[in-house]
Amino acid sequence: MTRFAASSARRVGPSVWIALLDRLAGSSCRVVCLSRLAGPSFAGYRLFGIFALKLSQETSPTTNTITAHGDGYVDINLQRHTGSVIVAPEGPVRAWPVEAFESLTPELFEMLADGAPEVVLLGTGSKIRFPHPRLTAALMKRGIGVEAMDSGAACRTYNILMQEDRRVVAAILVEAS
Repeated sequence: MTRFAASSARRVGPSVWIALLDRLAGSSCRVVCLSRLAGPSFAGYRLFGIFALKLSQETSPTTNTITAHGDGYVDINLQRHTGSVIVAPEGPVRAWPVEAFESLTPELFEMLADGAPEVVLLGTGSKIRFPHPRLTAALMKRGIGVEAMDSGAACRTYNILMQEDRRVVAAILVEAS
């Protein structure tokens, strides 16, 4: 399935939406509409007076996509994980035995080198914290970049890099809520 991406913010009438939906109905497309002004509905779609479409290429159903995140959880492919995880675009989602940022060790970072990623995204929980360089030294010696950010930013960045077919691994620290 392919999604297309573009954005606009202009007022349109139902006839424009009907033409757009009719054109897309024959293809395998999903239309994402964001607005504050709701209009009439057509063929199960809610029509909007002001719209923004986000169109981007759909990924394979076998690709691991982070579908939600929040305090105490991260959803990958709509499956909830309440502990810290290691996720790569392909392969199983692995548990990462980290309960707190302060308990990070060099051995835990070595786990992230599997699959030879070009970059590791470290989601540090609700706020950004930077690991000591001795923790990430083994990854740096292998030429693997490490980017630390809060877990929400790491989830969003992972999805973008994964869709660009980058060799990325996200290590998401899920703190107990």
